[in-house]
Amino acid sequence: MNFNRITVKPYKMGGVPCIRSLRIPVATIVGMTAEGMSEKEILAYYPDLEREDIREALYFAAEAVRERELPLVAAL
Repeated sequence: MNFNRITVKPYKMGGVPCIRSLRIPVATIVGMTAEGMSEKEILAYYPDLEREDIREALYFAAEAVRERELPLVAAL
């Protein structure tokens, strides 16, 4: 997936993935969602956000933790 609304800039927020350079970390939006906040509540809290920002933040987080094939290491 191509993430158009997620920015990672070393000189902003220490390189933390943010929404459209707004200094709103993806992790903050994901955390608010996990706590049960609705899109409407999140948008009221961050008026600069758009619905698609929230969706893309969730997709970005899902991609970050997606299972990947890991090499097995034999026990010594």
